[in-house]
Amino acid sequence: MKLSSLADYAVVMMSAAARHCGGIGRLNATSLADETGLPLPTVQKLVSKLSAAGLIESQRGTGGGFRLSRPPATISLADIVEAIEGPIAMTACVDHGAHDCCVEQSCKVKPHWNAVNGAVRGALAGVSLASLSSVRPELVEGRGSHVLRQAQHERYLG
Repeated sequence: MKLSSLADYAVVMMSAAARHCGGIGRLNATSLADETGLPLPTVQKLVSKLSAAGLIESQRGTGGGFRLSRPPATISLADIVEAIEGPIAMTACVDHGAHDCCVEQSCKVKPHWNAVNGAVRGALAGVSLASLSSVRPELVEGRGSHVLRQAQHERYLG
């Protein structure tokens, strides 16, 4: 399983926003793009998606910008991924709607995918934005995670 670049960038962006939580008030997309190294149009697209999901609050105009809608400790990695990618599912056969699997009708594994999806979602839900915004080196070293390494990189830049 691999996150899309957009989901990965959303985690990087939200982690940077969490580091500013309680500090400067509202952030703007330009300053966040500068801080994270993400292209401004990507940050703007992510702000829109994350706002629609209720993870950030945005305000237009003078004095506008955006901020996290709740404390970083209450926003999980699963929340962010689902805001960008939709429900966490390892296979399409558990979603409602049309599928193009040729063995779906006789598949003996299909009844078990919901449990697998629940386990993956539970693992992601167990990682808070607060933990991602305060990087612990032991997490980065043992796991080749781009998201954690990027967060560590940002911390040392900022």
